[in-house]
Amino acid sequence: MKIARVDVFGYDLSYVHGRYVMSRGRVIETLPSTVVRVTTAGGVEGFGEVCPLGPAYLPAHGAGARAALRELASAVVGLDAGNLGAVNAALDQALMGHGYAKSAIDTACWDALGHSVGLPVCDLLGGRLSDTFPLYFAVPLASAEEMTAYVQARRAEGIHRFQLKIGADPYEDAARTRSVVDATGPEDVIVADANGGWRLQDAVVAARALDGLERVFFEQPCPTLEECLIVRQRTTLPMVLDECIRDVHSLLRAYGANAMEAFNLKISKVGGLTQAKLMRDLAVALGLRVTIEDAWGGDLVTAAVSHLAASTPPDTLFTVSFMNDWTNEHVAGHEPRSQAGFGSAPARPGLGIDVDVAALGAPLFSAAA
Repeated sequence: MKIARVDVFGYDLSYVHGRYVMSRGRVIETLPSTVVRVTTAGGVEGFGEVCPLGPAYLPAHGAGARAALRELASAVVGLDAGNLGAVNAALDQALMGHGYAKSAIDTACWDALGHSVGLPVCDLLGGRLSDTFPLYFAVPLASAEEMTAYVQARRAEGIHRFQLKIGADPYEDAARTRSVVDATGPEDVIVADANGGWRLQDAVVAARALDGLERVFFEQPCPTLEECLIVRQRTTLPMVLDECIRDVHSLLRAYGANAMEAFNLKISKVGGLTQAKLMRDLAVALGLRVTIEDAWGGDLVTAAVSHLAASTPPDTLFTVSFMNDWTNEHVAGHEPRSQAGFGSAPARPGLGIDVDVAALGAPLFSAAA
C-alpha cells in the first residue's frame, strides 16, 4: 500500500441551473475542480476531489488548491496509503493550512484503503447505518416568485429539504422565506441561509422578521461566531452554523457557547474525511445534528459525502447534499445518483464508483517515487 505515484487532474464544473446566486453579490456559473489519484506500488488506485465555491466564499480557491497540491503531492509518496494518521501528519509537515487541498489526498487514501481491504468507505468510517438518507437542494437568491417556483419544481422531483439563499434586504428575505413556507407542506424543511452575508443590524432585523415561521431553520446569518451569538439571542428559530465551523476547536467553542442545534460539515473545509469523521463523531456525542456535504464538487465529492452520511446515525443526520445533481459534468457516470429526494452510498469497495480517467485528460502534474 505504499504510495508510488500521485497524479493531479483538472476539469470544470458548471451549475445545472445556470447561475447560482448567493448573498453579497456572489454568483457561480462554472468552477475549476481538481481530482487527485494516488496509486500504490501494488497497483491500487484511490481518488479524491476538491472544488472550492469560488474565491470569495471560504479561504480557498480553485487555483490555490492546485498550487497547494504541487507542494503536497511529493510529501506522501512512499507512505502507506492506509496509514491515514501518517499521511495527514506528512501533509501538515509539508504545508501549513490549506486543508481544502489536503482533503483530496486524504479522501483518495480512504478510497485506496477501501479497495485494498475490499470494503466500502462507509464501513471504514463506522459502518453503514443508513441505507438511504434525505437530500436537500439549495435555492439560489432571486425574487420570491422565482425562488418559490424553483422549490415547487424540486418538490416535484422528490426533494423536501430546501436551503434558501438569503442575505440581501432583510425584509425582502423574510418575504421570500414566507412565500416558500406558504407553498410547501408539513413534510418540508426550510433552511434560511445567509452564508454569513449580513451585517449584524440587518441580521437582527431578519431574525425578528423570520421568527415564528414554522419549519424554518436559520443558518449562518453573519460571518463570525460572535455575531451569530448576538442574533441567536434575538430569535427562537433553531440555528445552524456553517462557515464559522472550521475544525474541532471552533466546533467545541460554538457548542460551549450554546450557539447552534446543528452545523454543516463540509469535507474539504475541515481537511478531508479523517477530520470530518472526528467532527461527525463529536456531533453524535454532543447531541448535535449535522448536514453532510462539501463546498462544491462532482461525482467524487458526492461519493465521499455519501459514505460519511451513510455511516452517520440517522438521528444525528439533518440532511445531505448530492452535488453531482447540481452540476452538468460527470467523471464517474453520475454516480452515486439520487432517487426521489434520497441518496445512498455505493456498496462496492472504496468510494464505489468508476472514474473515467480518459475524460479528465492528461494530469496537470504528477509526483512519483
